[in-house]
Amino acid sequence: MAHSSAALTPILKDELDIVIPTIRNLDFLEMWRPFFQSYHLIIVQDGDPSKKINVPEGFDYELYNRNDINRILGPKASCISFKDSACRCFGYMVSKKKYIYTIDDDCFVAKDPSGKEINALEQHIKNLLSPSTPFFFNTLYDPYQEGADFVRGYPFSLREGAPTAISHGLWLNIPDYDAPTQLVKPRERNTRYVDAVLTIPKGTLFPMCGMNLGFNRELIGPAMYFGLMGDGQPIGRYDDMWAGWCCKVICDHLGWGVKTGLPYIWHSKASNPFVNLKKEYKGIYWQEELIPFFQSVTLPKECTSVQKCYIAISEQVKDKLGKVDPYFVKLADAMVTWIEAWDELNPAGDAAAEVSNGPAKA
Repeated sequence: MAHSSAALTPILKDELDIVIPTIRNLDFLEMWRPFFQSYHLIIVQDGDPSKKINVPEGFDYELYNRNDINRILGPKASCISFKDSACRCFGYMVSKKKYIYTIDDDCFVAKDPSGKEINALEQHIKNLLSPSTPFFFNTLYDPYQEGADFVRGYPFSLREGAPTAISHGLWLNIPDYDAPTQLVKPRERNTRYVDAVLTIPKGTLFPMCGMNLGFNRELIGPAMYFGLMGDGQPIGRYDDMWAGWCCKVICDHLGWGVKTGLPYIWHSKASNPFVNLKKEYKGIYWQEELIPFFQSVTLPKECTSVQKCYIAISEQVKDKLGKVDPYFVKLADAMVTWIEAWDELNPAGDAAAEVSNGPAKA
């Protein structure tokens, strides 16, 4: 039986871009066709720009390779990673839409426990369009979901919630593990489908995975910088983590929420743990300093826009993490370059809008 929703206009069809980083033909889009075909795609081609990438017919897309990035950003293109999926954040910058959904090309459509295909994009949109509860935890998870509510003892003054900036989805099959965990548990697969969406509490950091991620570009876009990774850099596989830590600190400061949980995608293949270890090994010990750093970042009241917050974080990165390794001095400079490039491509846009009432008091 056809679902009546299929006949309806897809939600936010003209307000959302799907950003996909890739080095290969995008055959995986075939299975996503029923869910993605109505939306505009931004494909960021990594690696050799002369390689031709095939996109299945019938999709509305624009494709950018390294030559395009250099042409559009000029010298500021130095802030966009090469030979690393971190290049996807270029797509966030050139988008003109309010929302972004980003997905990796090895992520397939998952099925829920009843065997029904999961429309991941639709669930991300639901997460983003409903408020979050960062200031007080609701034990029944997301109170705005159908069939749930605020539990007894939840303050009525906080039930309006906060705007949702980020929707972080999960993965069935291959879990997002680091190399040491992959090496110890090479055959582990995630089969656990948990039907829940949680708001990550204020003051709590989390590891943000970029392979199944939705966000409100107008709110948090300028902080979604995936750092300097890959070619010529001492580290990889921390691009989304870096963005997540910066975004969470800024969301906490400005009073916005981050959700994690549904939707699931099917992550089809594990990357090579030995290659991953090589990319990650500096990050694995650096993160023991990075986490206390982000836990102690303070943003002054004058930081009323994401850009101001981000520049303030970059100054603290240079000052404090620069002592850990010279890489962080380079990264701090790239963070500033990223904001300059963002503002050039998005002049006096929505993202630069000051938060009218300043940081949240809660």
